[in-house]
Amino acid sequence: MQGKKTIKASQREALLETLKARFVNNMERHRDIEWVGVQARLDANPGKLWSLQEMEQTGGEPDVVGVDGRTIIFVDCAAESPQGRRSLCYDREALDSRKELKPRDSAMDMAAAMAIEILTEAAYRDLQRLGSFDIRTSSWLSTPSGIRKLGGAIFGDRRYGQVFVYHNGAPSYYAARGFRGSLRV
Repeated sequence: MQGKKTIKASQREALLETLKARFVNNMERHRDIEWVGVQARLDANPGKLWSLQEMEQTGGEPDVVGVDGRTIIFVDCAAESPQGRRSLCYDREALDSRKELKPRDSAMDMAAAMAIEILTEAAYRDLQRLGSFDIRTSSWLSTPSGIRKLGGAIFGDRRYGQVFVYHNGAPSYYAARGFRGSLRV
């Protein structure tokens, strides 16, 4: 997407209503945070609404999961890896290495286009403490450079009541693997 990333006033209002309703319905994710503070941060950073809209449109169901100083942290809280972000290999290098049957995009490129960050392993484990996510899907995670240099990438899921982080070749892609993102506002 080129140019300034903004959303229309009507989209803004609808998105804020959705975010507020999700916030109120999931207070266990952000016990010591009040919506009025979240709203004030969003009002002060209107450009971040475009990224939240992208997260919402691709099925991420973003919600507040914490604060870091004055920064509010939104993460994709959909029960399963976002539907609109599946069947992607890990990054551009992996996508370019495929000679045939290429996926439509890579997780890292799509995250960059949405102006969000792919979850780290630590952030993914933190999210899993807030609920049970990815019980039928999996999500690519930000991969340490040493693993990536060897051709691999990591992903996480929850099976048998446990959170697992494992590896795969970065060029691989599956209908049930996507990625989760975070946005700092």
